[in-house]
Amino acid sequence: MGKASRRKHIDTPPGTPRDTPRGARPAAYARRPFAGMAGETDWVALKEILPAATITVPLAPGVAGADGPTTVTVATVLPMAWPAIRRADGSILIATQGGPASGDAARDLGSALLAALAAPPGTPLPRVPLATADTPPLVDLIDATAPPEVVVHEGFDFWVEGQELDGDAQESLARANESAVPTAKMSRVPSAYWCLLGGRSHLRLVLPDDEDAATDALARLYAAGEATLGEGTRLLGAFRTCGLLVPVWELVGDSPAGEWEEAIAAFAMRYAAALHDDPLTPAQRRARAGLLGRQVTLR
Repeated sequence: MGKASRRKHIDTPPGTPRDTPRGARPAAYARRPFAGMAGETDWVALKEILPAATITVPLAPGVAGADGPTTVTVATVLPMAWPAIRRADGSILIATQGGPASGDAARDLGSALLAALAAPPGTPLPRVPLATADTPPLVDLIDATAPPEVVVHEGFDFWVEGQELDGDAQESLARANESAVPTAKMSRVPSAYWCLLGGRSHLRLVLPDDEDAATDALARLYAAGEATLGEGTRLLGAFRTCGLLVPVWELVGDSPAGEWEEAIAAFAMRYAAALHDDPLTPAQRRARAGLLGRQVTLR
């Protein structure tokens, strides 16, 4: 959902890190790789459901050295599915939806950031080392105390800000812009995103609680007939990713995002009231089973 298609690029610039150190094992699976970071749900959205978006955050003191960049921009995807770019001006972009994948998405981003910091300015990085247990996670390399500000873009022109792309990369940009799904960030509820798919509007919400607790709460609402966003809408299901739950609704026609601010705010209040430890009733257990039957797990 929102991930760019993968395309191999065989030209590796000199100095680009290529392989995991001999004998090192990939980082172990992390169920909630962004847990403990401010704005965990938006980091998950950036990795899994947003087509064209960025978060720019300060680097932790000492990470880049005295003359290095002070910030890093974390994007959904980069040209040619590169995991990182060191622009000619020294600034750095890394991608949540590109590059090698270990068991820990936060360490994958840490590996991409360290590789970009080690590369000379003006270097795209088609490959970075696979993260290992010794690779610091992203949270250790940035100032993660403040909630991130997600910027949703209409397309991928942010790729070329301050950077000249070659012919293949320009073609990649054109293809990406043609396929970009119209998306908007909702203002009333964190990590809620409207999008237009197949001519119909949809809404996806990254819930902030553990996926099992969130599934129970959603089952309580579903059993009570309170899981929709109003007349003409329907809950299509939910998927699990990074230890969180993301319900997906089909809205009415191609209605714009602004029409659903009140509805998603009201749902958030109902969800908060349904989030408790009481045992599920038989009807709620049946609702939960139905939701699980329609769930997709993204790992």
